[in-house]
Amino acid sequence: MPATSWILAGKTLRIPRAELEFHATRSGGPGGQHVNTSSTRIELWWNLEQSAAPSGAQRMLLRERLATRLDADGWLRLVESGSRSQLRNRESVTERFSALLERALRPRTPRRTTKVPAAERRRRLQRKRLRGELKRLRGKVEGDE
Repeated sequence: MPATSWILAGKTLRIPRAELEFHATRSGGPGGQHVNTSSTRIELWWNLEQSAAPSGAQRMLLRERLATRLDADGWLRLVESGSRSQLRNRESVTERFSALLERALRPRTPRRTTKVPAAERRRRLQRKRLRGELKRLRGKVEGDE
């Protein structure tokens, strides 16, 4: 594990490692006697509301963009159990945490409106004409009675 006492999330946010809580639990999956009895699954917990690291604007942005991942008290929970090593799972979940916050803080590029191409408009109108013709053909036939 890196010796730094900070987790870097992007260029502007540094979270002290002391704010992160790690819990080791047993991994799931198949197994028999004496299998899967080591606690290698890692849960990372971080409380956005109690953290001193993000500024007011960052906190609002994180609250908005991570809304579906935060519980009612502002806790973010990430779980990692991909490796059989507790240390590797801890490093992996910490990297995911950092990437998640970096993505949430990245400014969104505004959508530029574009015109519908002329060829696509022509194809759409042609399909509408063909569909209308098909519906007209389903009607009563003149002079058939």
